[in-house]
Amino acid sequence: MDKPIPKIGFIGMSFALKCRDLFRPREKILEEVDIKSDSNVLDFGCGPGSYIIPVVNIVGKNGKVYALDIHPYAVKKVQSIASNLSLSNVKTICSGCATELPDKEIDTVLLYDIFHMLDDKKNVLLDLHRVLKDDGILSFSDHHMKEKDILSAMKESKLFELYKKNKWTYSFVKKPQA
Repeated sequence: MDKPIPKIGFIGMSFALKCRDLFRPREKILEEVDIKSDSNVLDFGCGPGSYIIPVVNIVGKNGKVYALDIHPYAVKKVQSIASNLSLSNVKTICSGCATELPDKEIDTVLLYDIFHMLDDKKNVLLDLHRVLKDDGILSFSDHHMKEKDILSAMKESKLFELYKKNKWTYSFVKKPQA
């Protein structure tokens, strides 16, 4: 995705995600990920911030949550959530690819329902590999893709390997690079 969807599209998507969350709370999804207290988590393609509060509740005040999205309205929405709840450990990044985070900064990457829209999948995966700690987890879910396509894309990247298949997510670990 080279550019964000129009504002009206973002508003519609936000409403749809709120409805989704009523039937499948984000906490249930995050139970599969095994995020630890004091962790650094990157929500890549954070949208309106559905995962922000549940992740902050897990990582606690000493953990950090980075919320990245190409859409300025998504970034503003997450900033509003963080401001209204005085969440000083939530940082936003407005970008479509580069996280601009230091190497090996992140314990867990959430890559949910965005991969199918990425124009530059290879460079996104390269950057996620770079920022993920050696023992970190890339948690992947995209209901727009079939399992075989998810596994194929990750295998073709040569950056990650499947660690665990969960009910709603796939957990990948980093492959060491030569």
